[in-house]
Amino acid sequence: MSRLFPVVATVLALALSGCGNEGTMSGGGSSGSGSGRESGRMDMQEAAERSDAMLDAVLEAVDPDLQWAHGPTTTRACGVTRRRAVMTVVSADRRQTFLDRAEAFWRTSDYRIKAVNKDEVFPAVYAVTEAGFGVSVSFRGKGQAFLEADSPCVKESKVAPPAAEPNGPAYEGVYPLPRPNVRSGFWSGPAD
Repeated sequence: MSRLFPVVATVLALALSGCGNEGTMSGGGSSGSGSGRESGRMDMQEAAERSDAMLDAVLEAVDPDLQWAHGPTTTRACGVTRRRAVMTVVSADRRQTFLDRAEAFWRTSDYRIKAVNKDEVFPAVYAVTEAGFGVSVSFRGKGQAFLEADSPCVKESKVAPPAAEPNGPAYEGVYPLPRPNVRSGFWSGPAD
């Protein structure tokens, strides 16, 4: 029995993390037929591209436009995270409006809302796609909004930088990114 415990613990850990499960990503809902599709599972580059598309879509859905820049891309054992930092100043009065618009877009896109944090200083909304991608919008230090998309477990591969051009300064090689510095008549002002 004691020799069986490490095997059971390992299997349980893999099942909970999603890693090692070849069926985790069947490519459902994704277009294209990259080399990662041959095994029935996308690779990190494909997952990064899909994450970028999800971040692009929510930023396009939020009106009026917000200026944004790419945040760092990170990889883990079997997944990838893409980030965007909002460079538009979003006033405390407008933060919930921003989150409500992102949440509404995700609901109409058939994402499942996992959690909503109504904290006055650091509000956030978290969603997940049917394919297992996690997406979020959260407010952090100095009221800066960040968007993140985390992939489920995918095949390991190299990951190229995002292809989308930011709609403002790129801040290439700058880390940490500056705090929000773009004023907006709508986002930076008081609620009506």
